[in-house]
Amino acid sequence: MKFLRTVFVFIIITFIFGTSAFAAPDKKAQQPKLQSLREHISLLKDLPSEMKRFKYQSGFQFEYPDAVRGIYVTGHSAGSEKFKQLIKLIENTDLNSMVIDIKDDWGNLTYIPDNSSSYKNIGKNYIKNPTQMLKTLEEKKIYPIARIVVFKDTVLATAKPGLSFKSGSNVWVNGRGESFVNPFLQEVWDYNVEIAIEAAKMGFQEIQFDYVRFPEGFETRDKKLHYSMGNYEKLQEDDTQKRVQAVTDFIAYAKKQLEPYGVKVSVDIFGYTATLPEAPGIGQNFSKISKHIDVISSMIYPSHWTSYFGISKPDLEPYKLVSEYAKLESNILSSLENPPISRPWLQDFTATWLGKGNYKKYGKAEVEAQIKALNDHGINEFLLWNAGNTYSKNVDYTPGR
Repeated sequence: MKFLRTVFVFIIITFIFGTSAFAAPDKKAQQPKLQSLREHISLLKDLPSEMKRFKYQSGFQFEYPDAVRGIYVTGHSAGSEKFKQLIKLIENTDLNSMVIDIKDDWGNLTYIPDNSSSYKNIGKNYIKNPTQMLKTLEEKKIYPIARIVVFKDTVLATAKPGLSFKSGSNVWVNGRGESFVNPFLQEVWDYNVEIAIEAAKMGFQEIQFDYVRFPEGFETRDKKLHYSMGNYEKLQEDDTQKRVQAVTDFIAYAKKQLEPYGVKVSVDIFGYTATLPEAPGIGQNFSKISKHIDVISSMIYPSHWTSYFGISKPDLEPYKLVSEYAKLESNILSSLENPPISRPWLQDFTATWLGKGNYKKYGKAEVEAQIKALNDHGINEFLLWNAGNTYSKNVDYTPGR
């Protein structure tokens, strides 16, 4: 990035002063009149926008689909024979996109970066040839989205405890043995943004940030854990607002840093955040986040709701749950000046953990019901989640066409 900035400065200086600007010093020659300099600078305003703003070219050519209809793909799946099966699924249906893990839920990269990368030590050889993978997606006209898990990062928390939350002398872990890093810290921001930039350079057309939040239930333990608030320490707000500000600021910062690479930026967010002014513990404010991104992807799996919208057992009523959510979200986004694309995550798995009578087996009918509920409220994009990347058969992904 520094090299590219240097090249850009070189071009601009040459444009203003000519090649003599880089010749041997000549005191008489190096006394430009202020007025002349102002005239040259004013000319820059008339340069084509392409010359004003550098855009990175990865060498790949992808077109944004008529509407993204995508599936989640782990690094393991992307680097194994299963990838071919998932390609066939997309070729034989109206699906057209893949969300592929690039930084996974533990903080590992799913590929081995080159030797010059400062992230080589966190690379796993799941995707053995990312370039070839993207070439295949390009040939098949499959839109590639890079999923980057941000603040849930056991790898970084273990390596640098000072960037995490500590309970006593140990890094805090949740009930699943996972650790988070601190959204208040610029170093954590840059660590993730640089990974996102690498994904953009590879050829991914969109960066999807997941776990852009504090740990669940953080409001119940924030006074017990030891951590830095960085520049937010002196902010004249309560701790809830400090968390909201930090999460929102990270997203705005990441979006700005990724602009030269021409990628869209999307964020995964808990569906219930749209029902609240803000989620007090995790720092997510639906409206504030939506102002800074291209795509908002609410996770609205029916199994993950309790008795919202007057539905006592949401997993049993996928159409009604998604319909009620879509109605609420549409009202919120319509109030924004430049709303992002709505592209919710839908459920393509069976939530047996809910217990008998509280869940149903999900398949063709249940997936189609969720998609139809979105379509009925004017939402045409969606992503399907199945942790094992085993998706229901014979689904009509464009009901109503």
